[in-house]
Amino acid sequence: MEKKDSIKTLLLTLWKSEDDKVTKTESGELGSAVSAYIERIQSDRSIVPSFNTFYEYMRDDYRKELAERDIKVEKSDFNIDNMLTTMRQYYRGGRYDFLLNSTENIDLLNKRFIVFEIDSIKENRELFPVVTIIIMEAFINKMRRLKGVRKQLIVEEAWKALSSANMAEYLRYMYKTVRKYYGEAIVVTQEVDDIISSPVVKESIINNSDCKILLDQRKYMNKFDQIQALLGLTEKEKGQILSINMANNPSRFYKEVWIGLGDTQSAVYATEVSAEEYLAYTTEETEKVEVYRLAEKLGGDIEAAIRQLAERRRNKE
Repeated sequence: MEKKDSIKTLLLTLWKSEDDKVTKTESGELGSAVSAYIERIQSDRSIVPSFNTFYEYMRDDYRKELAERDIKVEKSDFNIDNMLTTMRQYYRGGRYDFLLNSTENIDLLNKRFIVFEIDSIKENRELFPVVTIIIMEAFINKMRRLKGVRKQLIVEEAWKALSSANMAEYLRYMYKTVRKYYGEAIVVTQEVDDIISSPVVKESIINNSDCKILLDQRKYMNKFDQIQALLGLTEKEKGQILSINMANNPSRFYKEVWIGLGDTQSAVYATEVSAEEYLAYTTEETEKVEVYRLAEKLGGDIEAAIRQLAERRRNKE
């Protein structure tokens, strides 16, 4: 049932824009169509499971069955022609026909660390949410099959693709499924405005997150009342967060972070790494340039450059 619901969500994403409201009839008819299509391919193994064969089933069989019903379904309730026209670009010969019709299965079960880089499509309002759901479904499928191992799904900028009202149910399903199969979902954002501006975030993400981690929030001081209300922070927790990095020891190389666990515990912690780790992960442009310049002199060996620079820093202390 969960799998059918996720397929239905994917199809609704192909059909509807994030501003379009999905009616109960549309959701119900599409859910019935998915169930009937799955029964069809289970009874006829010659049918290749793909969007192409689903589209053909909807066009040739389901539309005919819809027209022959005793109780007619009005187009205003479920416009199958509009749906087929909108989805045509994902069908054979369409501009996105490659997306849901692969003939190859990639087995990710034994891959310990997988990164999906989708920067190139994050501005594409049609592809971004669709690809995000496909990736998350790949993870959930792996999670169901991988028994007895702790799993993590880390969603960075891609969560924006799921922050429309039509995706709220899918997000709840995702969190429920991840917990059920010994996993955890981690949602990351670098822009507070993204959180404040999305009503779906509180209902579907924040309410399902027992652990909250915040970095330095001083640049959002004028918006912090909104952040406090959204995250349900107490005055004590607000004070803790606004104290981050305010009185750091200048002789040590660390940054502070606030961690809140449910409604029971919260504190500010220092995160301190070695000089090598710092240079490997720094985002400061001048430091990155320093590493790359030295690496170039060392024949492109970035690891050696990091070791040398780290040693220089320790010798200065």
